Amino acid sequence: MEDFNRIIESLSVRFIRCRHLDILHSVTVNNAYDVENTLIVVGEGSTVTLETTAETAHEGDMLFIPAGRACHLTFGMRDRSIQIGNEEFIHNREQYFRKHLPIQELKNGTKFQNYFHINFEAKVFDSVSFFTSLDIPPFVIKGNKRLLQITEEIVRESEADSVGRERVIQLQTDLLVVEIIRHILVNHQFTEKLATNNTYFRDPRLIDIFTYIKNNLNGDLSNRVLAQVANVSEDYVGQYFKMLTGINPQDYIEYQRMEMAVNLLRTSKKSIRAIGNEVGYKDTAYFCRRFKMMFGIPAGKMRRRESLMNL
Repeated sequence: MEDFNRIIESLSVRFIRCRHLDILHSVTVNNAYDVENTLIVVGEGSTVTLETTAETAHEGDMLFIPAGRACHLTFGMRDRSIQIGNEEFIHNREQYFRKHLPIQELKNGTKFQNYFHINFEAKVFDSVSFFTSLDIPPFVIKGNKRLLQITEEIVRESEADSVGRERVIQLQTDLLVVEIIRHILVNHQFTEKLATNNTYFRDPRLIDIFTYIKNNLNGDLSNRVLAQVANVSEDYVGQYFKMLTGINPQDYIEYQRMEMAVNLLRTSKKSIRAIGNEVGYKDTAYFCRRFKMMFGIPAGKMRRRESLMNL
């Protein structure tokens, strides 16, 4: 337990967004994907189904999707849902969802199924996505009143314009992350993966590598350089990194570069060429190919995705 306390103390948590949406048409999204952690909270009289396990979340239930984990999701009634891919979902999102309207604002009195989702980061030493590193799948959370209370507070604050709004949201998001970790531990979920995959955070040499990668995404991140950072041999550093993390260092570096690229696409007006260069790709065409291979959509369409998130 002390190991988890140390990890929680090392976490940097960042609230990204919160959206409350009405479901206009039931839809099944295959390979739904995001680079941030997502917590979906199901609204009154509504359902969201995790098709991987065929488990349905009902009113007051939650669905947690770790950053970078693709999954199949059905919003609304399964027997009436339309099957679409993630790219189509991104570009035609307004056909299936809209910003939630309270009952009094509905013109014809029709009540829609609804849900809200919270996106956030949780990184160890501001470098490694914690929940992604544990290699746990998306899962449904039922009966956690404390977690539901926290999410409702985040939604209230995000929809208000009160003094200290951002500070309250940040504090509640910190609590949100702790409560998700507590839920996993209390319910003995993924116990073996938790025991195995959190151990590498104890190795200071690996933390040095994580930190160096984060601060030098547009620079030389060859195994030769990483070996110097960790003070191990160039021949050994790849084996060392994979032994502790389960992935080779160059795959990890590419994911970090693409995660930064997504963040720049969402928050800046820089060109695709400039963004590729900033995250370490001198060849724009190669950057675009790798981006589409990883996310299933071109980099320019990822930028459009962000505007559609603001329904």
